[in-house]
Amino acid sequence: MGLLADNIRKAVRDGRYVIGDHADQRLTTRGIMDWQVIAGLDRARLLLEREDRRPNPVAEFEEVLPDGTPIKAVWAWISKNQIAKLVTVHFFPRMDTWN
Repeated sequence: MGLLADNIRKAVRDGRYVIGDHADQRLTTRGIMDWQVIAGLDRARLLLEREDRRPNPVAEFEEVLPDGTPIKAVWAWISKNQIAKLVTVHFFPRMDTWN
């Protein structure tokens, strides 16, 4: 595990990425700036790679925003164009709200 994540990280570092409409809506709704997700990707912890996802394989990362808030960022790899696409972002559930 890790080759997909490596391709995504390199593409983002090289500026070869796009932010999907869904991700843009989620960023706005959750008050997260896109630069925070972009900047945090190199330090992110890889959670899961799904090579079999269609139309594009995805990798899920745990990132930490500058204010210390952990998020999950889902990135797709568009191999035809060799670019990464931010698909969505989520906050992790807070432990103190679990019953």
